[in-house]
Amino acid sequence: MSHKLISLNHDLKRLRDEGYAIEIRAGYVLLHDVPYVNAQKEIKYGILLSTLTLAGEQTRKPDTHIAHFVGEAPCNKIGQEITQIKHGVGRTQIAGSLVADRSFSNKPGSGYDDYYEKMNRYAVIISSPANSIDSSVTAKCFKVIESPEEDIVFNYMDTASSRSGTTALTAKFESKKIAIVGLGGTGAYILDQVAKTPVQEVHIFDSDEFQQHNAFRAPGAPSLDYLSRGFKKVEYFADIYSRMHKYILPHPYKIDVENVAELYEMDFVFVCVDDGDARKLVTDALIDKGITFIDCGMGVDLTDGHLGGILRITVGTDVKHDHTIGKLPFANDNLDDAYTQNIQIADLNALNAIMAVLKWKKLFGFYRDFEQEHHTTYTIDGNLILNDDASSNDDELTTETDDTDEVA
Repeated sequence: MSHKLISLNHDLKRLRDEGYAIEIRAGYVLLHDVPYVNAQKEIKYGILLSTLTLAGEQTRKPDTHIAHFVGEAPCNKIGQEITQIKHGVGRTQIAGSLVADRSFSNKPGSGYDDYYEKMNRYAVIISSPANSIDSSVTAKCFKVIESPEEDIVFNYMDTASSRSGTTALTAKFESKKIAIVGLGGTGAYILDQVAKTPVQEVHIFDSDEFQQHNAFRAPGAPSLDYLSRGFKKVEYFADIYSRMHKYILPHPYKIDVENVAELYEMDFVFVCVDDGDARKLVTDALIDKGITFIDCGMGVDLTDGHLGGILRITVGTDVKHDHTIGKLPFANDNLDDAYTQNIQIADLNALNAIMAVLKWKKLFGFYRDFEQEHHTTYTIDGNLILNDDASSNDDELTTETDDTDEVA
């Protein structure tokens, strides 16, 4: 992807053609081997980098004039720091082992028109003192950077993470296999969020057709023609989200005793079913295999012309799952009244899904998690969130590998 993007864009290609050691990585453009003078008046080499703004595979005007640098503070030829471009000092993890040491600010009146103008300008400022000491020293070394051919899970580069500075955090999801069991309203919104993370695979399980009523409580807006074709839910959603994520894998059937073992290869499972027996089958199997899951549910009722009720997410891990017996509705003939209702509203499905995804990201270490709760409810009419079943101090909740979702 690095060499392809460089070849397709005149500004990136010009940097390469003029001899800069350019690389595209994790939503950033990098110039390697940029010479500079340090405080000891020694010539050193660093990496200059900037976030990359793209529209598909085409570069756009840089979204910021700020640049980052891997190396010591660049100085003039007598060892005095070039303070005119100084912006921030402090280590910032960019992606993997790439850590920036500082940032620079040099803003033209109207900003930079393209990445050649931006990167070349910073490279000249940084490297000129080194070149004045030794005229053979230059950032235009015509060195080819061989970027490793990664198995990129997206069909286009994730520039949102680089722009927000969360690339290193987002990498926590890489190589994970995630399952969503049930693509009702909540499960579909969970897919919408998970598909935008770099998980290796997203397996979606559901036997139902995508019907007209589903369209009113699911992400997206299908056409009438599309609804008339009788697609399975998993086929419909796989078609949509495979446009972004390469590995959305549809399974057009329910999980039952014959195929539940398909979940054993997963790193995390969102359970999104409205059948108590199916919930028990799936969660019992996941607990037995030590696979972390989140089960989501909602009970909504219509009283005196208004809707009210409760949304719920419940986490089960290999360390803590004893609470699930009392918190998950299992037997279909003994469900509380709140869980026998089948009122599903799109905004409630979306909120239930977001609750689950936020917790999933906490479990993987993306967000801070002070309480480490395993059961959360949201009461609609009181706008009340309650946490329960927190981990004890002796529990070791793995924050790099877990999560699950949905309904009741």
